[in-house]
Amino acid sequence: MPVGGVTTMDASSPNGSNGSNGTITFSVFITCIVAASTGLIFGYDIGITGGVTTMKPFLEKFFPTILRKAARAETNMYCMYDNQLFTLFTSSLHLAGLVSSLLAGHVTTALGRRNTMIFGGCIFFAGSAINGAAENIAMLILGRLLLGFGLGFTNQATPLYLSEMAPARWRGAFNTGFQFFIGIGVVAASCINYATARYQWGWRVSLGVAVVPAILMTMGAFLIPDTPSSLVERNQIEQARNALRKMRGPTADVEAELEHVIMGSQVSKTLERERLGTIFKEQYRPQLVMAFAIPLSQQLTGINIVAFYAPNLFQSVGFGNDSALLSAVILGLVNLAAILLSSAVVDSFGRRFLFIAGGIQMFLCMVGVAIVLAVMSGVNGTEHISKGSSISVLVLFCFYAAGFGWSWGPLCWLIPSEIFPLKIRSTGQSIAVAVQFLTVFVLSQTFLTMLCHFKFGALLFYGGWIAIITIFVILFLPETKGVHLDSMHTVWGKHWYWSRFTVKGQVSQHNLPMN
Repeated sequence: MPVGGVTTMDASSPNGSNGSNGTITFSVFITCIVAASTGLIFGYDIGITGGVTTMKPFLEKFFPTILRKAARAETNMYCMYDNQLFTLFTSSLHLAGLVSSLLAGHVTTALGRRNTMIFGGCIFFAGSAINGAAENIAMLILGRLLLGFGLGFTNQATPLYLSEMAPARWRGAFNTGFQFFIGIGVVAASCINYATARYQWGWRVSLGVAVVPAILMTMGAFLIPDTPSSLVERNQIEQARNALRKMRGPTADVEAELEHVIMGSQVSKTLERERLGTIFKEQYRPQLVMAFAIPLSQQLTGINIVAFYAPNLFQSVGFGNDSALLSAVILGLVNLAAILLSSAVVDSFGRRFLFIAGGIQMFLCMVGVAIVLAVMSGVNGTEHISKGSSISVLVLFCFYAAGFGWSWGPLCWLIPSEIFPLKIRSTGQSIAVAVQFLTVFVLSQTFLTMLCHFKFGALLFYGGWIAIITIFVILFLPETKGVHLDSMHTVWGKHWYWSRFTVKGQVSQHNLPMN
């Protein structure tokens, strides 16, 4: 991994025993699976929110005005859930996540990747408990804020951990494991919503059971080692040696690799005063742009809007409450299957192919949903939509979820975690996570109002953005499959546009020692 001007060895280094032949030891496999399971808490929260907000006892206790609006005969299907306090229940989490993600880079550097995951899991546990016991809006929002703080830390640390631990040849597959566990969390939450919706206390179970994935991922994080790079960065040399032995196998000679990591860390510390401004240097312009563009683009696909409000949307277009919740389960299962497909092909087909294919598929589906709603519900959304049209909306959303599952879902976590050199990797990942949370906050806080005023045009809005970001990938995102972390700078140097920014940096580092 590049540190200052020196490249150091990591779990994917070509000179390491794991990196040279792409061998996956049992220890690396188990460690990465346990780390990726931190995605459970994010997925559970995404899946649980939309279902809970369709439960009548929950709405009666916290948002009775929505029930009164839904009971009116002249209700506009697009405006049924347009309530700013209601959307704050969803978006407050992302505001908190934005704040904690801005701090997470420093925390990850100081405490390490593993300890940051543990810290985030504990905060998420507290928020889950408060939400399950909530008696008023204040408690509800406080719990959501704590959930957001926890997610800000775990979402920053886990992708870094996976990219640093996995062999380069399989880095894409292991990193998509984070999105896979997010998908499992979504499906589990949707199933729990469906099972508890008929009970008066069902919403408490749905919100409170979030403590289970929080406990599982926190306990799992206690059982895995931190990455060698992170341990050396904090002067824990013996622990780094032990971590390398676990990764490479008990018979592997890890001393040469450890020396390279130590050497790079020492150079990095001599440049500590430059660390804050390093990421803004011209030679890192491509990575910085991607740290903003990739997470921003992921949210502009509209996926979290669909995930958060899927039960509300399905209920609005004619499904009953149980059917709406079951439809959310179906969406989650489709997305989960697509993530598995992405894990299998991302290191062979490449990142760019999946981005482009998924983008085209999502664009066609989003436009298709808009057309169905416009034709069947009328321009003002007051016409009754038929059962067949409702099923068409569900089918189109399933294809949309599949397109996201094998492209923008897992790749949004993978790309920012693998493109930065070590000395700015935590900072770069913090920026990416912060941009994601900020975008989700703005979109989730405004979507129901946008849906009410723009009706089916809100879906065309996201369809237009999907087209734009797919073109952006075609023009500006280089392929990074199979590239070692310590050689990642080469992909920018060969790009038709980004090479103009990287040449100076490569020249300035030319005389520094390399592996």
